[in-house]
Amino acid sequence: MQKTQNSILSRSLHNETRRLTMAASSIPPSTIIVRKSLLLSTTTFSFPASSLPSSIKLPQKHIHRRLLLASSSSAAVPSDSKPAAKKETVYFDGGAHYGDLLANLVLGLTILWLPLTLAAVSRAFNLRYRFTNLRVTVISGLTGEDRSDFSYKVIKDVQVVPRFIGEWGDIIITLRDGTKVDLRSVPKFREIAKYCLAMADQPAVVKESGAKGF
Repeated sequence: MQKTQNSILSRSLHNETRRLTMAASSIPPSTIIVRKSLLLSTTTFSFPASSLPSSIKLPQKHIHRRLLLASSSSAAVPSDSKPAAKKETVYFDGGAHYGDLLANLVLGLTILWLPLTLAAVSRAFNLRYRFTNLRVTVISGLTGEDRSDFSYKVIKDVQVVPRFIGEWGDIIITLRDGTKVDLRSVPKFREIAKYCLAMADQPAVVKESGAKGF
């Protein structure tokens, strides 16, 4: 009787074990993975980064390449802002020296000097010189309708001619095409001539002739 009970019990245990094995084999693998991931999410592990598999390491090369591509694309985008134009600054802006007018007015009392006096009056009221960092401008006429501009790049030579005792003088500028620009009775003529040569990238050696009349 006891043997019969033992055999029945062993058969039932065998059947139960077989049923559990079949049930376990019928569970999808994704379910098992999810269960494992759930278990891992609630557990904290501490291990060195070198022990990570190569499949889950961060792609440092790809990240670096993407950063370089992003920076190059952002640098290649054209900017809407236009380059600022060079600011023009005035070095000298004025007319003929006042001494030229005074000296010629005094000498105009003589009839022979009268034409030169009229020319000096015309220079005092109708002539204006302007030297900037970009160009030389000569303005003439009562309303300034006659105007000539030229750049320092076209200057070939600069000469000065002192007048009276050297208080004012003439500046003769020779352009590369052979044109000569005569600036009469200019104040600070030596400094202005050196400035023109410096802006033209030439040695600041001014050619000066002997002093002449008024």
